[in-house]
Amino acid sequence: MSPRANWSYPTAIKFGAGRIVELADACNSLGIRRPLLVTDKGLAGLPITRQALAILADGGLEAGLFSEVDPNPNENNLAAGVKAYIDGGHDGVIAFGGGSGLDLGKLVAMMPGQTRPVWDFEDIGDWWTRADASKIAPIIAVPTTAGTGSEVGRAGVLTNSETHVKKIIFHPKLLPGIVICDPELTVGMPRVITAGTGLDALAHCLEAYCSPHYHPMSQGIALEGMRLVKDNLPRVYADGNDIDARAEMMSAAAMGAVAFQKGLGAIHAISHPIGAVYNTHHGMTNAVVMPAVLRFNREEIEGRLKLAADYLQISGGYEGFYNFVLEFRSALHVPDTLSAMGIKPDRIDELAAMAMEDPSTGGNPVAMTLENTKALLADCF
Repeated sequence: MSPRANWSYPTAIKFGAGRIVELADACNSLGIRRPLLVTDKGLAGLPITRQALAILADGGLEAGLFSEVDPNPNENNLAAGVKAYIDGGHDGVIAFGGGSGLDLGKLVAMMPGQTRPVWDFEDIGDWWTRADASKIAPIIAVPTTAGTGSEVGRAGVLTNSETHVKKIIFHPKLLPGIVICDPELTVGMPRVITAGTGLDALAHCLEAYCSPHYHPMSQGIALEGMRLVKDNLPRVYADGNDIDARAEMMSAAAMGAVAFQKGLGAIHAISHPIGAVYNTHHGMTNAVVMPAVLRFNREEIEGRLKLAADYLQISGGYEGFYNFVLEFRSALHVPDTLSAMGIKPDRIDELAAMAMEDPSTGGNPVAMTLENTKALLADCF
């Protein structure tokens, strides 16, 4: 039977150093006059955020700022953001920052006009059709890290504050109308965030590449995304002011998010519950569990990773690729295990049950069961 799939691809992207100056023009082109800039607490007081607000003011726009965004945003952050949006009479959102600011910003644009709770729009079947699409405000995304790629995604991750479960909220109109990818905005990232976000981009590309689903366009994007991370993440880790390498990492991040339309897998299925329960950095958690997942999936991915290794100019096929991952992580000072991250192996049963509910599970090359997921988690410690 010939392959059959539904595909959608990204949006208008203004890519290049210094292009943040086009922010007011982007608002005008989407008909936004009173944007709400949504970002996280750490970014709110930094020069890049003040610069963005000044550009909007100079463009004659009445912008507001909302920054009550936690590292793993939850429904309480969302409710506060929606209140700020309504109270300020805003007509569009600028999602500004790393994954947390981008994800929450998109959901703030979605929810003011909806009559159902946000959990009713989880990425399950056609639940997205429950939303009133006409009430979703226009969105501009401005990433300030190079990792999640949420700027080119049609979803936002939201943690339930009571159950500590991460849910993916989906709607096609959550894809931003315009993205400004300005690598100069990422120059001030601390080294640990540069590493963690870059490794998140690697995990997205790697899992998409290994996913058994059929999507050759994503397959090609994932492969080149891995090459960009391999060649450029060590450069920006060594020199945060290397603007060319920063730009390549920004491309890799967007490519990873486009590629994972093909699927994710066990790396994300287990890092999502770990992040929700222990509030760990998502990209760094992905990197910690990556070798154990490669071992878990070896039988199904060995041939595919040999092809990737050849393209990435890594000798030794699967073994060579696996050893590359270990050396790459070590050079970026990634903890070897979850234990080295400070997590105790006393909640494996609970984490495994949560992993089985994660939507990433279905894209793993080896079918995940409760028992083999428990064993995989134990291996991560």
